[in-house]
Amino acid sequence: MKVSEGDCRRARSRPAVREPAPARARLRKLFRVASVACGIQFGWALQLSLLTPYVQELGIPHTFASLIWLCGPLSGFFVQPLVGHMSDRCKSRFGRRRPFIVAGSALIVLAVLIIGHSADIGWLLGDRDGSKVGAIAAFVVGFWLLDVANNTTQGPCRALLADLTGNDHRRTRVANAYFSLFMAVGNVLGFATGSYNGWFKIFPFTVTSACNAECANLKSAFFLDIAFIAITTYVSISAGNELPLNHGSSHFHEQMPEQLSHPQEAFFWELFGTFKYLSGPIWIILLVTALSWIGWFPFFLYDTDWMGREIYGGEPNEGQNYNIGVRMGALGLMLNSVVLGITSLLMEMLCRKLGAGVLWGISNILMSLCFVSMLIISYTANNKDKVADNLPPDGVVAAALVVFVILGIPLAITYSIPYALISSRIEALGLGQGLSMGVLNLAIVIPQIVVSIGSGPWDQLFGGGNSPALAVAAVAAFVSGLIGILAIPRSRADKSGGHQ
Repeated sequence: MKVSEGDCRRARSRPAVREPAPARARLRKLFRVASVACGIQFGWALQLSLLTPYVQELGIPHTFASLIWLCGPLSGFFVQPLVGHMSDRCKSRFGRRRPFIVAGSALIVLAVLIIGHSADIGWLLGDRDGSKVGAIAAFVVGFWLLDVANNTTQGPCRALLADLTGNDHRRTRVANAYFSLFMAVGNVLGFATGSYNGWFKIFPFTVTSACNAECANLKSAFFLDIAFIAITTYVSISAGNELPLNHGSSHFHEQMPEQLSHPQEAFFWELFGTFKYLSGPIWIILLVTALSWIGWFPFFLYDTDWMGREIYGGEPNEGQNYNIGVRMGALGLMLNSVVLGITSLLMEMLCRKLGAGVLWGISNILMSLCFVSMLIISYTANNKDKVADNLPPDGVVAAALVVFVILGIPLAITYSIPYALISSRIEALGLGQGLSMGVLNLAIVIPQIVVSIGSGPWDQLFGGGNSPALAVAAVAAFVSGLIGILAIPRSRADKSGGHQ
């Protein structure tokens, strides 16, 4: 069918045409599709609890540790929007989203194998006599690949859930709550794995001349991660039966001829050209998201390190205090994930009572108060006398653990409500769900890039430690909470008690 120049110009002047609405999926199916989040988050929890300390045990200074984490937001900036765009147009007979979920899971397996064996790879590359240049290089490659893999997998999975719920706002919230619940389960299992230091005894072959007990423990934990991601990926893709793109959607191709014939041009045109079509409420959601992640990212960077350094007063490779603090931090994150899971189960009820925007705003103010509490606890720990074995008082440790636990409430809401809000509101523009997840992801990763680049020098400016970054996080979280309460309008689903 020949398309006129006028049709081409009109096609380029607006976002992509809305996709055909799928048949409404059962909640049981949505539950199974969301299960892959459990496997992804298991590995992410190991990253949070073990890798920042491991980075410093390799000899990378604290100031530069945040730069190692820079790949997460960078890959999110480029990879997730591109993968979302490609999955919107994927013509595989296996569906649009599932090939990317499988490919991302395979990349996760490869990445954790490289990270777990980084010391052994460094040994093969000539690391001797305290030099760990080869191990650091292998670790950085594996770490960055792992972030690329996580972004490759998560975007299509959330897009698949949005595809299956259609324009039903309530079911979209429920599907994202399921995703958040499985993230909580993965976190619990991952942090529990990270807090146990005897895995190398179960897998004794992991101890080598290049890899000591701490290193072997990390390697063993990642072997468990591989088994877990394989199981959850199979459960998810076997449940998410998709129709190929060319099944009943020929009008989509006919009306977007030039964009589909030049996919790279279409990607940049749609991603950045989309912004001029966004309504005021969508911009507010993106602003609150960005400020929220300015709050969250310093915590994710330094949570267990904060416990090891500022609560237990330890330093990497200097005595046992730091390692004890890291394991206690992993325990706190595990308890945090239990609360995250419980909150996810209550999410829909809370949204109906308060409205999604108000609930999100309140949770961000709670997050801000928790970060202020961490600053107070740090000051108390530094000015109180240590007890036996130079350990902090039990009351200080308990207070730190309570803060970690409470943070599970706003974290559950951060993992769920923004995605549901943006999916339901941006659907009216006719964008593919993969691209809409990419738009939201830009509001997440740009602040993370700023924090990754700036937090190390910012902390160093005030004499080191993690408190300066946490102070900025508290301010950003509080502002985002006020904007969420005052500026995000209630949707029709909120006003009608969740019934369309």
